[in-house]
Amino acid sequence: MAIRGERGGTLRRHRTLVRAERGQAATPMITREKRKLTPWVVYSKIITFWAPGFLLAKLGKMSDPGMQQAWREKIALVSLIILICGAVVYLTIFLPITFCPQSVAKYQSNIFELGDKSGDSNVIGIQGKAYSTAQAKWQSQLGFTPIPGQDMTPYFNVPMPKSCTSSKLKKFRAAEYDVCKSNNGNNGCPLGNLEKAIKDNNFKPMNKRPIGYDWSDVKPGFFVINGHVLNLTPYLLSVNKSPSTDMLDEAIFAAANNSLVDASLLFQRTTSMKAAADCLIDRFLAGELAKDTPGCFAVNLFNYAALAVIGGIVLTRFFMAVVFQYFLSWQLVRRPPRSKVRPLSYNAAAPWNGKKPQTGGATASLGKGEDDELFTVMLVTCYSEGEDSIRGTCDSLCNTDFSDARKMLFIVADGIITGSGNDRSTPDICVDLIEQEESFKDPQPCSYLAVAAGSKQHNMAKVYCGYYRVGKRRTPALVVVKCGAPTEQDAAKPGNRGKRDSQMILMNFFSRVIFNERMAPLDYDLFRKIHHLTNQTPDVFEIVLMVDADTKVYPDSLRLLVNCMHNDKLIMGLCGETKIANKRDSWVTAIQVFEYYISHHLSKAFESVFGGVTCLPGCFCMYRLKSPKDNGWVPILTKPEICQEYSQNVVETLHERNLLLLGEDRFLSTLMLRNFPARKMMFMPQAICKTVVPDEFKVLLSQRRRWINSTVHNLMELVLVRNLCGAFCLSMQFSIFLDLVGTVALPVAIVLTYILIVRACMTTYNSVSAYLPLAMLIMVLFLPAVLIFITTRKWIYVAWMFVYLLALPIWNLVLPTYAYWHFDDFSWGETRKVHGEGKDKGHGDDGGHFDASSVPMKRWEDYERKRLRSIKRKERKEIDDSSSYQLPLVDDSANAGLLKNSVEDSMYYESHPGYSFLDGSSSASVQESSNGTLANNYRAPTSSSHHHQQFQHQQQYEMQVYGQGQQGLQYSAYDDYGAQQPQQGPGGGMQYAAYDDYNQQMAQQQQQQSRQRPGGPRDYR
Repeated sequence: MAIRGERGGTLRRHRTLVRAERGQAATPMITREKRKLTPWVVYSKIITFWAPGFLLAKLGKMSDPGMQQAWREKIALVSLIILICGAVVYLTIFLPITFCPQSVAKYQSNIFELGDKSGDSNVIGIQGKAYSTAQAKWQSQLGFTPIPGQDMTPYFNVPMPKSCTSSKLKKFRAAEYDVCKSNNGNNGCPLGNLEKAIKDNNFKPMNKRPIGYDWSDVKPGFFVINGHVLNLTPYLLSVNKSPSTDMLDEAIFAAANNSLVDASLLFQRTTSMKAAADCLIDRFLAGELAKDTPGCFAVNLFNYAALAVIGGIVLTRFFMAVVFQYFLSWQLVRRPPRSKVRPLSYNAAAPWNGKKPQTGGATASLGKGEDDELFTVMLVTCYSEGEDSIRGTCDSLCNTDFSDARKMLFIVADGIITGSGNDRSTPDICVDLIEQEESFKDPQPCSYLAVAAGSKQHNMAKVYCGYYRVGKRRTPALVVVKCGAPTEQDAAKPGNRGKRDSQMILMNFFSRVIFNERMAPLDYDLFRKIHHLTNQTPDVFEIVLMVDADTKVYPDSLRLLVNCMHNDKLIMGLCGETKIANKRDSWVTAIQVFEYYISHHLSKAFESVFGGVTCLPGCFCMYRLKSPKDNGWVPILTKPEICQEYSQNVVETLHERNLLLLGEDRFLSTLMLRNFPARKMMFMPQAICKTVVPDEFKVLLSQRRRWINSTVHNLMELVLVRNLCGAFCLSMQFSIFLDLVGTVALPVAIVLTYILIVRACMTTYNSVSAYLPLAMLIMVLFLPAVLIFITTRKWIYVAWMFVYLLALPIWNLVLPTYAYWHFDDFSWGETRKVHGEGKDKGHGDDGGHFDASSVPMKRWEDYERKRLRSIKRKERKEIDDSSSYQLPLVDDSANAGLLKNSVEDSMYYESHPGYSFLDGSSSASVQESSNGTLANNYRAPTSSSHHHQQFQHQQQYEMQVYGQGQQGLQYSAYDDYGAQQPQQGPGGGMQYAAYDDYNQQMAQQQQQQSRQRPGGPRDYR
């Protein structure tokens, strides 16, 4: 049962509501085996065979084998990106050229179909071109009326084209054969010379429109070469048969006799046959195919399919984003109904639970007021930010319209670091922001296992506790200062382990609390101080809000996000909209405004419909620590598998380093989706924050390098998750795959975009299919403008959109290209500068050998027992100093403070004959109560009333052993001698007594002994 009592109340163990095995010790972390020669490693070595190791060490200054392998993997990744970009270029530009050349495609849009009587019927075809005979003055009688578009070329004496005079074609009879013979089927060439006849008969060319033939119009004597229809009837009638030595004639007669309509392949065998094909086209051309050639048909089919897929995804994302904005998000952010019954038991497999809450019933109560608000930790990770940024963030968090009794500020300062331009270190800034508790004003550094390699795994931190005051608000606050181990105090950045380590301090702590696992000294220190500040044991906290130290949240943001968690138990992660606070500082900030807007209201809104937001930004996001299910709890962010994988400290491959050293926020989202594919990751547009973005291009370049590389590697992980929402093309997995391809193809995509725009301005299109790429481009670029009107109705964002479009070469070409070439750069670069710091090398460097035994790991009971024994020693020493009487009763054994069973208790006190019980009986008598409990109420010997008064004056802790229930013993502790009567325990398992507050005298002594801070910076060692 959760504790909501007065300070100094007892902490007891109660029956757990989760499975029994959850209370057992955590399974040792299994280190996955590393295969040295994976297919990926082999490929990277093959693709970089030209760069041996000694050459990289000498010229590239990469002596470390890990650095060399990272460089090889970078080259391998870049080669794959080039391959994908090349495929995009080929499919966009060269696929039509290959299968549907321009010479073929241009006729399809301006063709006059043979036999078409719907328009002008006075049309004839001459050498494949349409001529009008409406005003013709026929000089010779043909004896028939031509059908519209009929080929009249055989009736003219056509001059020999230049393509037929080549020396290589002299061996072919058809190249120079005169077809104006009487046996050609037309009685020679009755209309005479072509040019003279056109002029004399007043034939008018129709803008060089080609004559179009359907496949059914290609009759014997006609065949097709590369989409051109040839009429060789006069030649075939003149020569009758083909000589066996003429390859060209063999092909012509084979096409005619075998009724081979498309004879293109017959003329592609040799170079001379290709030249002969050009000659035949110039001499015997009758028209063009009115229908698409197979190649053009395939190209058009591909274009339509691409339009359907890409356009469908764009439109689907757009409409789903609108649906989410208007119909789904508002249902989640509404305030939970007050009549809703909510379980109030927060018990886990831990010995500190069991105190009866003040709010009412043992299992549930009606939610009233703040009872609807879930206990929330507000995590603020700091590195080198200034006081204004950190104070602004903390002010905004504490000013949220959320009960101070249900939230706690958790600030982590990542090392003893002074940011560029700051006059104090970041820890000094953070500690000065809170009103420290007097009883904990001089904390001692506590060890913990950090996320680092080698000896850097051992880190130490100080925990300052107090309250953050802003206006009339007073919020419990903890400041964790990572000060480093004693061996690194002379280093440039002692204690610095990165943002992921700061997050893992909180995640590991709550995971160990929920599962009652062994704790590091830092965890126990956090436990005591959280309980002291909030009057709650840490296991009552269900939610963690993560914000960066340069983020300001709106007053209603925390409440809206918690409402979503309250209304849908399947939601495990949330983020709100991030707006830019310094949008007008420079052109660099201006180009980011619309990019931030569209990434939230289009991308994340679409993903929220399926509950699969792939990235919750670390500057403003919320996760569940645990989720209620039936009568128990399910660990979410505190799940051991997530904590184990997120805290990997040995990162060897390029892929792992990009995941864990650069994009920890996105990787955490990926882990959540992989471990809980049936739960939801959502975006709430109503919850808003503002953050400061880079205002210099070099800082933006460094930031986006990390983001882009992290995005690529996380999408590579997510695309392998098969049980995401949807199926095939309508699945989140397929959408993620398209995002991955689209991300790596960004540089070539923007180049193709401008090529498409230039071609659109220089080309006249006469078919619908020709406009498809242009229509797709317009839809992709300007559909967000419609989304702006629907979602925000702020036309200023349209202006920001045009600023963004002008900067498209930067977003899609400069930044991705720079990022891909720096795949092996794992530093934070220019993003966070530190005073006096050189080149940042990241947190992946090996720090030497690490001895795991240097960080003790104990259970909460062991820490508490040790603390109580220490208190008793101090009290005994004070009594010994003030009196000559010696007390044999003071227990300095291993069982002091937390006794294990009643049998040991009775044996212990029977061995002290001078000891008496509260009821006046001697140590030899044991009174058993009516319910079967054993009441061993001990006090000081009665031989000296003076000594007894001194003992009572010092407020000695006294232990009451009571309530031997169905499953074990229960203990309670009292600060005042005989102040409370024994209580009847509920009999729900082992419950131990613990003390979170010293007595007043001890607190005063500790305050007097605390070290006062001098005028200079604090000493965190």
